[in-house]
Amino acid sequence: MRALIGEVMLSAGNVLNEFFYGFDAEVRNHIPVCSCPPGHTGNPFSACRRADPEEACHPSPCGVNTKCHVSNNQAVCTCLPGFRRLFKCIRRHRHTEIRLRTQGSPLSGCRHECESDAECGAQQSCRDFKCVSPCGDCGVNADCETVAAHRAICKCPRGYHGDPYKICTAECESDSDCPSYKPACLYNACVNPCNGVCGVNADCNLRGLTPVCSCPKDRTGDPFSYCRPFVAQDLCEPNPCGTNAKCTPGHDRTGAERPVCTCPSGYIGNALVACDRGECELDSECPDSRACVGYQCVDPCLGDTQCGSGAHCMARRHLAVCTCPPGYHGDAVVNCYESRSLVASNRYKRNGNFTSEVEESATDKAAEV
Repeated sequence: MRALIGEVMLSAGNVLNEFFYGFDAEVRNHIPVCSCPPGHTGNPFSACRRADPEEACHPSPCGVNTKCHVSNNQAVCTCLPGFRRLFKCIRRHRHTEIRLRTQGSPLSGCRHECESDAECGAQQSCRDFKCVSPCGDCGVNADCETVAAHRAICKCPRGYHGDPYKICTAECESDSDCPSYKPACLYNACVNPCNGVCGVNADCNLRGLTPVCSCPKDRTGDPFSYCRPFVAQDLCEPNPCGTNAKCTPGHDRTGAERPVCTCPSGYIGNALVACDRGECELDSECPDSRACVGYQCVDPCLGDTQCGSGAHCMARRHLAVCTCPPGYHGDAVVNCYESRSLVASNRYKRNGNFTSEVEESATDKAAEV
């Protein structure tokens, strides 16, 4: 390409190179077009210089608390560590849509994530300008139960004691570490095994480390629930008497209360051991020659004690019938003695009651006529 300058025809390159330095030139439609070559910058009509890769960040177009770096010859702004762009949640009226609106940008500047607890959630606190869980305030072995007002609520776990914000230590590791009034090591804590085991008014005694519950001597009931004062009927509950025996509250010779054991009607035996049903309750339940005595069918003449001296005893209709033998007279229950009298006396004895029958001889009857 050539251009007419004055009256001299020159090439465009020769003309431009004559006046400028460090640029690329080309002629388009007889007009020189100038540009800085790759890796250079500046005004191609005055001077081009080597380009600085970070020149776009000098001076920095970014805001405070930001970092500027060049990407594709463009300045890119980012927040410094510990700083960030903040977002605010907005709920449109009558809509459930939630939008995010930035508060600050790298171009205008970045700010800390938080500067006070109020800028963090209820379960967080502001530490070193960051919203974090405050449970890190709890001490060694301590539990973080909850967070209230941006502060951790710390507690020593079961079996540990101390300052939960510093260190919690175990009270014991074995029973030998515990005192006598709290002899058992349970979950790293010294405890009394009797605590809360027995019922109301009950006594608790340790057998080794095993709690044994019992009601005091003046009380009765279930020692695992409630011990109440004694009443008279408690003497017979449970029944201390023998099998089938009846228990009745009573007193001994000193007047002290005690249970009295008896066999019920129709039963015989040792009431302290066992009562067995008797053979009978009525004479009718026995043979004619037997009487029901002491719930047993026995010979009413047994033992020869029913009749008098010299009298004969014969069982008849469940009774002991006493008679004086022939040639004797008198009271057969008391005494029979020899006599010429022809009067015969028969007497019956039952349960201490006596009856008499007098039989006269034919001679007496004849004399009366």
